[in-house]
Amino acid sequence: MNIEQLKYPVGKYNVPQTITQDHINEWIEEVEQFPLIFGDFANQLSDVELNTPYREGGWNGKQVIHHVVDSHMNAYIRTKLALTEDRPTISSYNEALWAEMSDVEEIDISVSLHLLEGLHRRWVSILKAMANDDLKRVYVHPEYGREYPLDEVIGLYAWHGRHHLGHLKLIKSA
Repeated sequence: MNIEQLKYPVGKYNVPQTITQDHINEWIEEVEQFPLIFGDFANQLSDVELNTPYREGGWNGKQVIHHVVDSHMNAYIRTKLALTEDRPTISSYNEALWAEMSDVEEIDISVSLHLLEGLHRRWVSILKAMANDDLKRVYVHPEYGREYPLDEVIGLYAWHGRHHLGHLKLIKSA
């Protein structure tokens, strides 16, 4: 397996040229189901696997699991900002440094998996309540200097879950 396949086990995220309501419905369903699927798989990992990186120079299983929660918390907050403010500029964060903080090493993955469940319940409630106009609301990412419409963001985070589940599968299959 080459480095690109290890980095992106489900491929890179590609935004459809036209995002349809079918896309939105599928993505919301995926975001809704993700905590159960991810948690079931994560709980199958041994302590050795939790401390094994999915590739040389990559994160270990614990880091991947805690990262997903950090990332999805940010996505939830960014969604709420975009729905309540006009083109908010969101805060970026250094994912690599967050993955090395003490909570990632010291806190059992069950804490993050429970947090992910509750977070996604709240996030999905908002996503399902969004009107078509809401889907076109945007936030601005300062690091990338572009607007992110919420319809695209929903697809991005459906992919993000598959992406990191793919990393855990790489660890399990090693």
